[in-house]
Amino acid sequence: MKTNIEPAEGKLGILIPGLGAVATTLIAGVEAVKKGISKPIGSLTQMSSIRLGKRTDNRYPKIKDFVPLADLNDIVFGGWDVYADNVYQAASNAKVLDQHLLDAVKEPLEAIVPMKAAFDHNYVKNLTGTHIKEFTTRYDLAQQVIADIENFKEKHNLNRVVLVWCGSTEIYFEESEIHQNLANFEQALQNNDERIAPSMIYAYAALKLGIPFANGAPNLTVDIPALVELSKLTNTPIAGKDFKTGQTLMKTILAPGLTARALGVKGWFSTNILGNRDGWVLDDPDNFKTKEVSKLSVLEEIFQPEINPELYGDMYHKVRINYYPPRGDNKESWDNIDIFGWLGYEMQIKINFLCRDSILAAPIVLDLALFMDLAKRADMSGIQEWLSFYLKSPQTAPGLKPEHDIFKQLIKLQNTLRHMMGEDLITHLGLDYYQELVESM
Repeated sequence: MKTNIEPAEGKLGILIPGLGAVATTLIAGVEAVKKGISKPIGSLTQMSSIRLGKRTDNRYPKIKDFVPLADLNDIVFGGWDVYADNVYQAASNAKVLDQHLLDAVKEPLEAIVPMKAAFDHNYVKNLTGTHIKEFTTRYDLAQQVIADIENFKEKHNLNRVVLVWCGSTEIYFEESEIHQNLANFEQALQNNDERIAPSMIYAYAALKLGIPFANGAPNLTVDIPALVELSKLTNTPIAGKDFKTGQTLMKTILAPGLTARALGVKGWFSTNILGNRDGWVLDDPDNFKTKEVSKLSVLEEIFQPEINPELYGDMYHKVRINYYPPRGDNKESWDNIDIFGWLGYEMQIKINFLCRDSILAAPIVLDLALFMDLAKRADMSGIQEWLSFYLKSPQTAPGLKPEHDIFKQLIKLQNTLRHMMGEDLITHLGLDYYQELVESM
């Protein structure tokens, strides 16, 4: 594939629906990195190395030096929000980053003013949007978003654009007949069918223009046949869903270790408190249901109780999220895990993770944007399962169970990059080292 990858020439626009805590933390962070006052910790594209060839070759280039990614200095940010605050104001209100850091990058942040959002109050009842588009039908709304994207690209003289959804969690609903194919979906847009969520409007607009779209919330969005069909028609990458940040990140690290050692689990109780906009949205039961489904699926897919009934067949898994304003963006999660080992003897694991939700999410948004742009230039369309590493509920081909083990996800991501660049895939089998030793004796 190496010879088929278009170079990352010119400017890349990263457009974000939802310029809240996560998005503003990302944008301010990138500006701080560009000024040399901070480092992009947590970003694989910027900080991580990748092994090439045998261990004895000692080839460990940085990922950004191995694959042709867009340079941070070539990125132009923009987006939409239900509130009119510019990025400096929104970041100050979010209180994720220290004010002195925001002040150091104030000028570029103030220059980013959100476009009016495509919004439907029924999907996020706890938010009252004051900076929203007027429309007659959802088709009209989609055309407005398409015009926004085209105008943004022309205004900033961009070569390429990607969209990453950083908006709120929408209410839970399941796909219906209007989501089954593109013809039905476009007719439903014309009919102003309320079963088309705002996030789907952004995804449709992006895909119609051949622009990659990644979904950072647990919303249905691109997890429908109609938009998968559109992504293939326009030869465009899609990925989703739900950024893997705090508690779920810990689960995808710890659960693979337990199952690797064949240790049983009787129960896993998880609760969270947070006070940001996301916490307020999730205080509504309909929105929490969407997040709950995403978070609950992780352990079931890792432990596979249908295959390992003696170890995980009776496991009780409960997830709770509580809105607690004093905590702000500094989410705190508690996990109580009841496990059992040799001869059934019981043990417990307790985890208290005082994380910073947007600090963990910001590098995910950056990596997804850069990798989705790479995928587009490498002529990779449709579902990009190799980006599951970043997502709680990875999108897969129909009938294919997602892989939640973060270590397997990382191997898949790295091998995809090796494949792109014409390098040998690494299986970690390692027998060749010892076979050569045997033959030399």
